Amino acid sequence: MIDFTGRVVLVAGGSSGIGLGTARRFQLAGAAVHVTGTRASAADYPDGDLDGLTFHQLDVADPGAAENLAADFDALDVLVPSVGTVAYGGAEYDIDTFRQVIDVNLNGVMALCTAFRPQLTASDAASIVMIGSTSSFIATPGQPAYSASKGALVTLTKSLAAGWAKHGIRVNGIAPGFVNTKLTSRSHDDPDVYDSTIRRIPMRRWGEPEEMGDTALFLASPMASYVTGQMLLVDGGITLM
Repeated sequence: MIDFTGRVVLVAGGSSGIGLGTARRFQLAGAAVHVTGTRASAADYPDGDLDGLTFHQLDVADPGAAENLAADFDALDVLVPSVGTVAYGGAEYDIDTFRQVIDVNLNGVMALCTAFRPQLTASDAASIVMIGSTSSFIATPGQPAYSASKGALVTLTKSLAAGWAKHGIRVNGIAPGFVNTKLTSRSHDDPDVYDSTIRRIPMRRWGEPEEMGDTALFLASPMASYVTGQMLLVDGGITLM
């Protein structure tokens, strides 16, 4: 139903997890899909994970990295800045760690958006899809930097949507809840931890990366042509409780 044939899509942070699930959905819809990761090459990722995707090395915390990447693109229709990091064990209360997380999760996202604005402006169907979190709306004890950065993405989405509508760029986002990825496999595969989480989720299961990708695909498609400035919760209903 959704055809992205002839469109160019970049999923920054698309080498794993939600980013990779999103990249695969755009690929299935016919797009030419580029992904980024922090490793040197696609060969440094598990066999077959990035088949059919064009890989670029990127560390958004490096000054000028987003601009250098953008210089390699003649055109871009959809940008999904799915870059992100988190620190556990209370480490985010340390101001240096706090700054590091903010630099990736917020400053890195903004760097990508501004670096690719010329290509998006030239597109006749430009869209940015942010990757927020349920932490965009609720407190996350122990991770003040992560929750602050994801909360900031809500108002960044609104601000860019309002400011760049005149350039024909729609800006929306998705806010995932618990999603089954390699990063979360330790919790997902632990029966006690998993059971404690699904008791809080009305749908009684975790989401899959491809389900996040489906929502991103919708928001970037003509089916959402009059939607901008929205951060859509995709959380199985956990924030309803």
